[in-house]
Amino acid sequence: MSAATETALGLTESKGIGARIAKLVIYSGLFVVFAGPLLALLVSSFNHISDPTQLSVVPKTPTLDNFRIAFDHGVLKYLLNSFFVVGFGLLLQVAVSVLAGYALARKVFPLMTVVLVAILATMMLPEEILALPLTLVLGDLPLVHLNLMGTLAGMIVPLGAWAFSILVMTEFMKDVPRELEEAARIDGAGELRIFAQIILPLCKPALGVIGVFGFTMIWDQYLLPLLVATNSDSYTLPLALRTLRIDPVVTPGVVMAASLLALLPSVIVFLLFQRSFARGLTAGALKG
Repeated sequence: MSAATETALGLTESKGIGARIAKLVIYSGLFVVFAGPLLALLVSSFNHISDPTQLSVVPKTPTLDNFRIAFDHGVLKYLLNSFFVVGFGLLLQVAVSVLAGYALARKVFPLMTVVLVAILATMMLPEEILALPLTLVLGDLPLVHLNLMGTLAGMIVPLGAWAFSILVMTEFMKDVPRELEEAARIDGAGELRIFAQIILPLCKPALGVIGVFGFTMIWDQYLLPLLVATNSDSYTLPLALRTLRIDPVVTPGVVMAASLLALLPSVIVFLLFQRSFARGLTAGALKG
């Protein structure tokens, strides 16, 4: 006889041999669907592959030639360009997000609702709609009249303000008790000290969330580098993958190797900051 237990939802969970086989089949299917492509990418990066239909999850002739050929095609330079853009872009984005979030969460000023609606509206516009005006602005930056086309700076500046990060910081800072701020003012603390020593330390979980999401968003940028880059010297890795894919000389194994290099940084960042990321999501759920 099969034993049955009650789940948290009040449903009956069978523990018989049939239920175990069904679970095994379902879990195996999920593993193949979600982990299969990643495993094929990892294995194919170290195999000699000349035909895309030969992708396999079983290593046959392990080699590092794919990475060597990828580096010969300038992948290392494109990788460094990506790190430069994501490094300075993320710093700028976090700085703008925490300052804007502090102003929107802790201050009251005219047209505050209009500002929030405008920030939300930017999340609803497809990137393709912003392509033309963004190109015009970067070609002649207002006030300073600088041409950022063809430069890595042109890929960094538009990333400074991201509505998602601003809204996350705004909502998190709203939940910081105002009594702490009032007590600090009574003790003679100024605006900058309150922000740096009271508000910001309490927002570390939110910083983890916007850091992980911001890194992934900037690292995966394709349209912006496509608009800004005027020659291969300013290509980032996602843009370089396209040139490798359409190069008739480059084999699929080399493309897989370059794709693995493009994937690893996001995975490493998530693993390094997963505690802060999970803590930020949990704190947001509990406060919500």
